Amino acid sequence: MQRINYDLHDLQAFVAVAERNSFRQAAADLFISQPALSRRIDKLEDALGVRLFERTTRRVQLTNVGQVFLVNVRDALNGLEDAVLGVADLAAHRTGTVTFACVPSAVWHFLPDVLKRFSTQFPKIRVRVHDESAQDVLNLVLAGEADFGICFTGAENPEIHFQPIYVESYVLAMRHDHPLARRKQLRWKDTVDERYIAVAKSSGNRSVLDAALSGVEKHPWISCEINHVAGVLALVESGLGVAAVPALSILPERQSMVVGVPLVNPAVKRTLGLISKHQHAMPPASRTLFEMLSASVATAKPMH
Repeated sequence: MQRINYDLHDLQAFVAVAERNSFRQAAADLFISQPALSRRIDKLEDALGVRLFERTTRRVQLTNVGQVFLVNVRDALNGLEDAVLGVADLAAHRTGTVTFACVPSAVWHFLPDVLKRFSTQFPKIRVRVHDESAQDVLNLVLAGEADFGICFTGAENPEIHFQPIYVESYVLAMRHDHPLARRKQLRWKDTVDERYIAVAKSSGNRSVLDAALSGVEKHPWISCEINHVAGVLALVESGLGVAAVPALSILPERQSMVVGVPLVNPAVKRTLGLISKHQHAMPPASRTLFEMLSASVATAKPMH
């Protein structure tokens, strides 16, 4: 059998370029020069006898073979991490990276205390958080680019394990001086004359709202669309209009200016969950953080 001449550094270089789609950024991450990184990739491609990347002056993209190889290399590197982190006498010296994804509203509400405890317990492990839209969070977990996620989509996907952690209601967000701001709750028909701001149809939140309102005769006409909830709330704060948003998305720093009044008839809710891919063995450090999050949410934020 012919021996293929490559080493661990070549594989790490390959993964870095694949994740960054850039030789310059990957070289910076690995603390090596671009020429040195290019030599590692050339060496690996020569050893395998295939092209792993399509390179142009503007972009770097994986070939079809490169995409398959990336999955296998990640599995191999995770297996190596399992072996290293499983040695008890190295526990105090763990290094590596935990990568997970979450919808933006989850960052403030669920992560700070847990990440503080995790970083205290494992100071040499870097945590990489992708705060993205619900669909992007799901895609990152499915692609293996995130070990797990916090999301409100994925429960119906057969490849995803969805562990519910929190049920939240949608509220009507408005400026604190809006005439409806003192109401205890609002029916959807109470909002029909308001200037209504919505997230775009590509948003997971829009899908939840549209499904809930499909049989409702009176609900507001959309006067403005924007891609993300953060942008919606910025427009609400400026006085442009009102918007239906998840209650957790109105962060404390905004609560002096923006009020959220519960919506009823129908009441619209979404369930946030910890998501992971079936038959994907998380690296030990990722599993530890996953379990810390699960325990923290179960104690502090019970389902309701």
